[in-house]
Amino acid sequence: MKVRLGVNIDHVATLRQQRGTLYPDPVAAAVLAQLGGADGITVHLREDRRHIQDRDVRLLREMLEISLNLEMAATDEMVQIASQVKPDQVTLVPEKREERTTEGGLDVVSQKEHLKKQIARLHDAGIPVSLFVEPERAALDGSAAVGAGIVELHTGRYADAISSEAQHQELQSLIQASDYSHQIGLTVNAGHGLHYRNTRPVAEIKGMNELNIGHSIICHAVFVGLERAVREMRDILDSVSD
Repeated sequence: MKVRLGVNIDHVATLRQQRGTLYPDPVAAAVLAQLGGADGITVHLREDRRHIQDRDVRLLREMLEISLNLEMAATDEMVQIASQVKPDQVTLVPEKREERTTEGGLDVVSQKEHLKKQIARLHDAGIPVSLFVEPERAALDGSAAVGAGIVELHTGRYADAISSEAQHQELQSLIQASDYSHQIGLTVNAGHGLHYRNTRPVAEIKGMNELNIGHSIICHAVFVGLERAVREMRDILDSVSD
């Protein structure tokens, strides 16, 4: 099976919100990503609405022919929105107002009861739930315990490694985490900091279901256009499947 490509379009919305204009429209970006071969679109509806807006999520749900993955904090407000919009998947992520982007995985262990309750509400609405976690056994065991059927492994430490040895060590952690996740019945996705030069080794991990990639694709699109930028990343993943 080929590795699915989820394209995160948050940074298109960031450009729009920077000037308070109506453009560039992340919904239009999603159409181009779809044409470029994306299997899904990922958006993070933050509590402070710094980029993606409620309107974006609702329009994407209406017009996408591919899957919609809604990243969000595990709050009552967000669970209510997701239950109304019904994305194809919700990914619960940690969220800090001061961060530029998501920093690290969910602390599943200390939030077990809260996460279990919110995940149950989402499941009652018919929405599969993924947890964005570090590639560590405690986080994976916790994810299974609270009822998540999917984990998205945080690849930030791998992507930020400053030496080939350090990167190799982080890759081994991802491989081990993926193997263990499958042993305990979890579907495995991954993402954060992946780009055109470091994605292939992660895509080659046995059993990898989906990679969610945003910043590098949107940056590359500045020079080559979004449809081509997505296609070039799609080609990397397809070469692994071949």
